[in-house]
Amino acid sequence: MMHKRGDDQKNKNNKKKQQLCPPPLHCYTSVVIVAGVSGCGKSSVGIAVAKLWGAATFADADDYHPTENVEKMRSGTALNDLDRKPWLEALAKLIKSHVESKTRLVLACSALKKSYRDILRGTDDKVCSKVGILLLEGSQELIASRLKDRKEHFFNPKVVSRVHRSLHHSDKL
Repeated sequence: MMHKRGDDQKNKNNKKKQQLCPPPLHCYTSVVIVAGVSGCGKSSVGIAVAKLWGAATFADADDYHPTENVEKMRSGTALNDLDRKPWLEALAKLIKSHVESKTRLVLACSALKKSYRDILRGTDDKVCSKVGILLLEGSQELIASRLKDRKEHFFNPKVVSRVHRSLHHSDKL
């Protein structure tokens, strides 16, 4: 068999690419959190990811907010850390149950701050290592234009700038 010098170089380049590229998210996770501010496309992307992933449950974290939080947001009052704590803890339990039962979950959740994402992941390495985060970002102008056309959601577009400022970007995942 003849061996060409160029083939060796191609093989070396392919091996380098394989080493540089992480495995796809679905290879090592049980849960994917699609995070970002309201209006960035979490639900649309999350539903698409769940469909691509196969037998995955899609959940929207907004459905887990207590009534008081929904009313605050509807009135234009941004939630504080104390408001979010029981909500984040409930979502962390949901995530943990999916990891422990080895079922896939795609969760659309604002998860604005790194500390919130840490609560969602939990402290158990067996759970934490199975949770991936996909952070969606968009300019404040883009988000505001999307929210302006939304009628059925309780999020008040008046707080976009405040919420946008509180987002810890991808370098702080």
